[in-house]
Amino acid sequence: QVQLVESGGGLVQPGGALSLSCAASGTILVMHVMAWYRQVPGKQRELVASTNAGGITDIPDSVKGRFTISRDDAQNTIYLQMNSLKSEDTAVYYCNAKGYETNYDIFDIWGQGTLVTVSS
Repeated sequence: QVQLVESGGGLVQPGGALSLSCAASGTILVMHVMAWYRQVPGKQRELVASTNAGGITDIPDSVKGRFTISRDDAQNTIYLQMNSLKSEDTAVYYCNAKGYETNYDIFDIWGQGTLVTVSS
């Protein structure tokens, strides 16, 4: 099995910065894509940033220039650096990971979510 452990999150003032991390562990053969999504009540979960095994990142316009995703392949860990935070960034942030387990099964798993609140 593969597990994700998220850390970071919390309360920050508008204009502030926050960092999230997500570490994957378990029976990982290949890690393809790791990503951060966020969700607010009543809305669909949306992509915040993703990175694949080749180091290619995908960051939507809504957070481009403010959010940065990085990846430590050796540790199967991704980091999300969030700068210039706005109130509309308030959400539960979820880590997602896709890849292959050592038994060649595909995994597509989610973390438990971490709350980010941007408020004065």
